[in-house]
Amino acid sequence: MASPSGSGASSGCSSSYLQNSGSEGDVQHHIMEERKRKRMVSNRESARRSRMRKQQHLDDLVVQIGQLKKENSQIITSMDITTKLYLDIEGENAILRVQMAELSNRLHSLNQIIQYINSRNYLFGDTHINDFGFINPCNFVSVNQPIMASADMFIDDEEEDGNKWKRKEDGDVGWGIIKSF
Repeated sequence: MASPSGSGASSGCSSSYLQNSGSEGDVQHHIMEERKRKRMVSNRESARRSRMRKQQHLDDLVVQIGQLKKENSQIITSMDITTKLYLDIEGENAILRVQMAELSNRLHSLNQIIQYINSRNYLFGDTHINDFGFINPCNFVSVNQPIMASADMFIDDEEEDGNKWKRKEDGDVGWGIIKSF
């Protein structure tokens, strides 16, 4: 009989042991669940911070894109203005180069005329240079000739034999033939 009670006592002891190990299992399970929950909350919080960092980075990039577009627009405007000014100045330079070539040709021609006049003056006499360094063309012998034509000769046309005759109106004697070409 002792055995049934002994076995009963031993079974009561083992049942309390089972209850203790069950409650320890519950505590461990509860601790594991709590750790899991904390880890999940921590992961969620970490993911939220990561999303916020990414969003902030994206917002910063959008702002930077706006600034770069604005700077790019300003640079393009500045380049357009500079290009227009360059083309204007290049056009003015082209005009000035043409004018310089024309003036150089003129200067060359005038120097040739001066050389010709000087060579003619050595034949006919001294050159006459005034105080300003210019040559007085009225003092040249070859140039200093009277002009015989007058505007009055070309008044009142009369035509005979296909020739045009001009008669002076002031009473002077003088007729001239002007051939028609």
